[in-house]
Amino acid sequence: MKFKNQNRIYGILGKTLAYIVMVLFAFMAITPILWLIINSFKSTIEFQTDMVGFPKKWIISNYKQAWEIGKFNILFINSILYTIISVGLATILSLNTGFAFSKIKSKATKPLHTILILGILISTQTLMVPIFIQFSQIDINIGQLFESFGIMKASNFHLFYNSRVGVILVYIGSILPIGIYLSYEYIKGIPIEMVEASRIDGATYYQIFYSIIFPMTTPIMITIFLLKIPQIWNEFAIINILVTKLNLQSLPLGIYKFSGTFATDYGKQFAALVIGLLPMLLFYLIFRRQITKSIGEGAVKG
Repeated sequence: MKFKNQNRIYGILGKTLAYIVMVLFAFMAITPILWLIINSFKSTIEFQTDMVGFPKKWIISNYKQAWEIGKFNILFINSILYTIISVGLATILSLNTGFAFSKIKSKATKPLHTILILGILISTQTLMVPIFIQFSQIDINIGQLFESFGIMKASNFHLFYNSRVGVILVYIGSILPIGIYLSYEYIKGIPIEMVEASRIDGATYYQIFYSIIFPMTTPIMITIFLLKIPQIWNEFAIINILVTKLNLQSLPLGIYKFSGTFATDYGKQFAALVIGLLPMLLFYLIFRRQITKSIGEGAVKG
C-alpha cells in the first residue's frame, strides 16, 4: 500500500512538472505573437514610449496603409500561385518517382534514388549563385538566338529569370528530395503482389499507379503538403534573386520593404508582419491535428 501511494505521488508530481514545462513553452511561443499584434495598432511615437502596454488609441489604419504600401493585393495572389503550383506539382512528381523506385526494379534504380535523396543534405540557399548565373545565362543565350532570327530583342526574353516559371522550377526542385524520400518509404510498404497481379492482367505501370497506388497515397500526400506549404509560402532568398518585377514578387518580399524606407514606422512595419504571419498561423490552427496525424502515419509507414 505504501509503494502504491508513493507511485501515485510520483505520478502526480511528474504530470505537474510536465504541465508546468508545457505551459512555459506555450507562453514563450505565444507572447511574441501577441506582442507583435498589440504593437501593430500603435503609432510610432506611442510604441517608442511604451513597448509593452496596450495602445491608448487602436490605429486600425496601420493595416490598410501597410496593405497599400506593400502592394499586398498583388503579392498575396502571387504567393498563393507559387505555393499551390509548386507544392502540387512536386507532390505528384514525388509520388510518381517513389512508385518507380519502389516497384519498378532496374540497375539504375538504386544509384538514381541515392543521388536524388542526397538533395536533402543540400540547402537551396547554397545553390543561389549557381541558379542565378545559370538562369540568367540560359535566358541570354536563347534571347540572342531569337534576336539573330529577328523574332525579339535578347533583353526582352525572360523564360527563367524574372519569370514565374523559373521560381516554380526552383521551388519544385527544393521539394523533390524529401518528397521522393517520403513517397518511396510509403509506397514501398504497399504489397508488390498488387502491382504484379495488375501487370499479369495487362495493365501498364501508368494505369497501375493512377488507378491503384495513387488513391492509397493520401496520407503521404497530405504529409508533403503540410510540411512544404509553409516553407514555400515563407521563402524569401531564392525569389529575391530571381525576381525584380513587382508583379512577380511574393509576400515575404513585400514585407521586406518595411525594413528599409519604413524601418522607423513601427506601426505599419508590425502590421505588415502580422499580415504575413496570419495565413500560416491560421494554417497551423486549422490543420494542427492533420499535421500530427499525417507525420505519424505517413512518414513512418514502410
